[in-house]
Amino acid sequence: MKLSNELKYGILMFLGIGFYFLIMEALGLSNLYFLRILNVLIIVFYLNLTIKANLKQGKTGYFQNLTSSAITGFIGIALGIIGLFLYLNLRGGTTYINNLSHAFLFGGNPTIAEYSFGLFIEGIASVLMVVFINIQFWKTKNVFKDEL
Repeated sequence: MKLSNELKYGILMFLGIGFYFLIMEALGLSNLYFLRILNVLIIVFYLNLTIKANLKQGKTGYFQNLTSSAITGFIGIALGIIGLFLYLNLRGGTTYINNLSHAFLFGGNPTIAEYSFGLFIEGIASVLMVVFINIQFWKTKNVFKDEL
């Protein structure tokens, strides 16, 4: 059974982001919010790989690649939020969240569900931005056959 490009790279994106945050946690850098933003590079990398794989398979439609890239990002973000939810519960729940940087996204004392939902919305927004930037980059290379 062969996995679709979207599922394969979405899972790899999830693993890459998870590994990145676990390394930050192990090094004691998880409270530095500006390092958290660098996970966008992981998203860019895997969305780009999705488009490259599609092109290699002869999938050269603009909207086909736009959709494929977005699905990859949504899979990676959804799996990431599920993983985060489980990780936060294992680490102590709300008590652990209160130890994280408050300057990043939240003020006050969010619950695990609020924290996860907020990061899900932020993740979807960043994926959509990266998808549109990435697809426009590939469009300038004239690789899509159904140009607008």
